[in-house]
Amino acid sequence: MVNMAVAVRVLSRVLIHHQRHSLSKMVSQMPLYPRSVYIQLPNRHFAAAATKPAKKTQKGAKGKASDEKKDDIEKIKSYPFMEGEPEDDVYLKRLYPRQIYEVEKAIHLLKKFQVLDFTNPNQGVYLDLTLDMTLGKKKKVEPFASVLSLPYPFTSEINKVAVFTGNASEIKIAEEKGAAFAGGTNLIQKILDDEIQPDFYVAVPEIMPELNPLRKKLKKRFPKLTRNSIGRDIPKMLELFKTGHEIKVDEERENFLETKIATLNMSSDQIAANLQAVINEVCRQRPLNLGPFVVRAFLRSSTSEGLLIKIEPLLPKEVEAKESGTLTA
Repeated sequence: MVNMAVAVRVLSRVLIHHQRHSLSKMVSQMPLYPRSVYIQLPNRHFAAAATKPAKKTQKGAKGKASDEKKDDIEKIKSYPFMEGEPEDDVYLKRLYPRQIYEVEKAIHLLKKFQVLDFTNPNQGVYLDLTLDMTLGKKKKVEPFASVLSLPYPFTSEINKVAVFTGNASEIKIAEEKGAAFAGGTNLIQKILDDEIQPDFYVAVPEIMPELNPLRKKLKKRFPKLTRNSIGRDIPKMLELFKTGHEIKVDEERENFLETKIATLNMSSDQIAANLQAVINEVCRQRPLNLGPFVVRAFLRSSTSEGLLIKIEPLLPKEVEAKESGTLTA
């Protein structure tokens, strides 16, 4: 009887274990979602014919996305500007027109930026100009270089100037007035061989035909009447070029001029005066009757952003030029 009871107990345990195993297997095979929403996906085929339409669909999607992006950009462009200046430090730049500053205000801000950023107070102040180089009839102003005397020089460096003259007395005068090099045709080969490397070159009119071998070497620094580097008054030319400030148009961009005009520790009036002198010299390179030569101007320091400045009040007026011409005549 005892053995029989033990056998029954073992058999019942086996049956219970079998039932549990069958139940767990059924549960694992059941779908996670109700039968009403369970959809069996078809097998995915990778035949070449099937992939081609997919690429077309992608192109179409990209084109649609590109069109939507263009529409978004157009919407952004069409946003009206907010009135007045932003009141907060953080704002959407596209909602406000770019601020244009009077020269005095721009200089004040540059000085303020320097204090707030703890940068060098002796850093440079730069003027970036975009020029209208058109002359009419498909002609353009050639990229130019010029030298001027700033009202308030900001450097103590003296430029090395070579004086071309075949006259012995003029050579002596040039040397007495501080010319780094003075002479006639004997200087030509030394310059071609880079034995001497002056910063600027001036000449008397008589020697100009003999200087043609230097034209390609010197390029824009070849003596020229419009640059005031050809003349009879050697001391006057030396005074200009020894301490003069050179400005020149970027030869690659052709309508862009960048130049240092001062240091930030100079007074605001001095910086403004130097800026005006540069504008006047630039505007000499194109007839006033063709309209404004300078179309945009930015003022910046070595470490600051560029501030767009109001250029119209700084440009010479054609009427004033005519009046001064009449008085001179």
